[in-house]
Amino acid sequence: MRLSPAPALDPSLAGSLVLLHLAVFAAGLALLSSASASGLESVRCRLQGTPRPPAFSQDGDFVIGGVFSIHNYMHTVEHSYTSLPEPLQCTGSLDSRELRFSRAMVFAVEEINNSSDLLPGVTLGYQVHDSCTTVPMAMNVAFQLANGLDPMFDTGEQCSGSPTVTAIVGESGSTPTISMLRIIGPFGIPQVSHFSTCACLSDKKQYPTFFRTIPSDQFQAAALAHLIRHFGWTWIGAVRSDSDYGNYGMAAFLQAAQEEGICVEYSEAFSRTNPLSRVQRLADVIRSSTARVVVAFVSSWDMKILLREMERLPSQPRQWIGSESWVTDPDMLRFDLCAGAIGIGIQRSVIPGLRDFLLDLSPQKVSKSPTLTEFWEGAFGCRLGTGVGVEEKVCDGSEDIQQLQTPYTDTSQLRVTNMVYKAVYAIAHAIHSIVCEERENSTVNCDKNLNVKPTQVLERLRRVNFSRNGYQVNFDANGDPVATYELVNWQRRESGKMELVTVGLYDGSLPPDQRLDIDREITWVKNSTQVPVSVCSESCPPGTRKAVQKGKPVCCYDCIQCAEGEISNNTDSSDCLICPEEYWPNAERDRCVLKPVEFLSFHEVLGIILTACSVGGACLAIATATVFYRHRTSAIVRANNSELSFLLLFSLALCFLCSLTFIGQPSEWSCMLRHTAFGITFVLCISCVLGKTIVVLMAFRATLPASNVMKWFGPPQQRLTVVSFTFVQAMICTLWLVLSPPFPIKNLTTYKEKIILECDVGSAIGFWAVLGYIGLLSLLCFVLAFLARKLPDNFNEAKFITFSMLIFCAVWITFIPAYVSSPGKLTVAVEIFAIITSSFGLFFLLFVPKCFIILFRPEKNTKKHLMEKTSNDIRY
Repeated sequence: MRLSPAPALDPSLAGSLVLLHLAVFAAGLALLSSASASGLESVRCRLQGTPRPPAFSQDGDFVIGGVFSIHNYMHTVEHSYTSLPEPLQCTGSLDSRELRFSRAMVFAVEEINNSSDLLPGVTLGYQVHDSCTTVPMAMNVAFQLANGLDPMFDTGEQCSGSPTVTAIVGESGSTPTISMLRIIGPFGIPQVSHFSTCACLSDKKQYPTFFRTIPSDQFQAAALAHLIRHFGWTWIGAVRSDSDYGNYGMAAFLQAAQEEGICVEYSEAFSRTNPLSRVQRLADVIRSSTARVVVAFVSSWDMKILLREMERLPSQPRQWIGSESWVTDPDMLRFDLCAGAIGIGIQRSVIPGLRDFLLDLSPQKVSKSPTLTEFWEGAFGCRLGTGVGVEEKVCDGSEDIQQLQTPYTDTSQLRVTNMVYKAVYAIAHAIHSIVCEERENSTVNCDKNLNVKPTQVLERLRRVNFSRNGYQVNFDANGDPVATYELVNWQRRESGKMELVTVGLYDGSLPPDQRLDIDREITWVKNSTQVPVSVCSESCPPGTRKAVQKGKPVCCYDCIQCAEGEISNNTDSSDCLICPEEYWPNAERDRCVLKPVEFLSFHEVLGIILTACSVGGACLAIATATVFYRHRTSAIVRANNSELSFLLLFSLALCFLCSLTFIGQPSEWSCMLRHTAFGITFVLCISCVLGKTIVVLMAFRATLPASNVMKWFGPPQQRLTVVSFTFVQAMICTLWLVLSPPFPIKNLTTYKEKIILECDVGSAIGFWAVLGYIGLLSLLCFVLAFLARKLPDNFNEAKFITFSMLIFCAVWITFIPAYVSSPGKLTVAVEIFAIITSSFGLFFLLFVPKCFIILFRPEKNTKKHLMEKTSNDIRY
């Protein structure tokens, strides 16, 4: 659809002209009201100014008006205010496409007049006017269609006469259409436009008499936004005509584009009436922009001016996206700058007989119409009739319109032409429903003498519903048809000729994801088959998120890697997703994977080393017990309380082996076993050491005169001491297991990227009570051994016990901070290390010296040697 403000008239002046006309009209009404009140039954009225004859006209029983933008300028006359102004005249070049529209209306009327089904016996007439693509001329035509062509007429009530037309087809532009509706709307004259697409015209409160056979720009804007998003363009430029068509259309498009996530680098408006500097500035904005796609909601005339300026200083080719107004105009195909352009067009159609009608012109027929004469002379470069200049060629009748290649003769792309055709038929069907009735014998009788008022036609237009040439015609509550478009593409053929090719379809009545259907290959800018790229920022790959650049649209962003523990599995993600608790991002951070499970295993190096030490320690304890058993009758074994020694070796073997329960995947039973076995075996071990220490002290006391202490600490008492101390630990462990036992857990906090399988102690009180009890016995044993350190060492091992307890206590004191601070499976390793170290400390200090004497110094393993040493120590 095209929209054009008056080129030679300031918009404010045009508005003033409207107000002036309305003021004069209102004054006339006031005068008539006064006259009617005085008893006057008839008033003689005279039109202001000289009526302008229509471009084409024919009388009929019912007359349909037509308004088309055949010319593109209006001749401006300077008023002297001393004489009547001259009639308004159109100037500028003749638009042969608009001429085809007007002739299509004539063809439709004649086809209806020859029809036996629609309005039989009734003749339709027409008055087709040229609006010059300007608002003032469109307003003048509106007054003329409302008042008629007679300069003088009589009326009984008001100086408006009776409207000379029952309905109007047109105008081609939204702004002229709006101006006409302001004038003819109060008279109830319906207006059916073939090319006025402004969404504002759907407002029935403002324009109750308006209908159109072309979809609203609201649908076109949505279709363009859908098209742009389909090809992944998120960074575009936008230009529009500075008119109702361009401004309303672009506003609807920008809203739809925002909903589709499309950003606009610039949005500029211009008009062909603007100074050249304004157009040059717009061209410079396009050339310097980073957007490679330009959406143009522009009329054909405005687009031609812009493209001529763009061709003056060529720049990097742009992908043009066009609105229906210019992208389907055959006259625009001469601009190579727009090769590869795509846009929205009305569906192409076929109107049987129209081409023959358009070409049925001869010099004789043409000379009867000034408009056709101008077209003929311009097309063939000759002059018809007399008054030909010396250097001008005379049309001699050899001109062949069949060979003429102009938009007028081109019927291969009948799009808007079909909208004109349907508009005429819609009005004819509305009149038919008023004046015709079907009889019982299926014949139709029409009363051509019936006085049909425009308001009646208006009411019937709302209900028309018919099909013509396979195309359905009806209107919704807003006077709009169903939105169906073709996707058109400018493609260059091998011959070098630019052609308009239909490559797809857009149906606004379907669900959003099914509306666009592309069924042919598209040729893009530079005649490429590769879809051009137009983005402010490259897409962010999975694993990253978009961070909008400060002060720029949302389409301009930086790609930021997802934070630790987060992923994005889609391109251009706005946010990253947090992985579930037991999952962790992969290296690319585009998906969550199960965290690896970690525990101290028998198969890893650390586990193997600790296992070897544990088994080795147990083997040494067993080997030592074997040595002691084979030399159980020797002096050194008998002197060191063999019963407690064997029990101590047994407990040491258990201490070494209990560390194995800390290795491997934790389970409910292993968690309970490892801590209780550790606690009980160590208490058993310390109890034996404590018993040996007490025996040494008692034995020394027994050597003193009159001492009878050994009978109070004989073997039964020693066994009872060991059992009692061990029983206390067993009770503590039992209470711990009953009330709050240890259990396996998944540690998800120590390491974010992996899961640590470990044993929770359950009750911290129970855990530290077990360790505290071991520590208490160790401290008691250390104190007693320290007190016995100076006793004769041939009789006791007090010094070794002292050092072993010193090592034992040192190990477990340092264990506490190491245990608390060690992460993950190292906590278990620290605990195993403490068990093995303290066990080896006891073993080496208490048994290795004795084994050395038994095996390598047997001469010292005698009672004599031991007694001599003791006697010396006592005398000393």
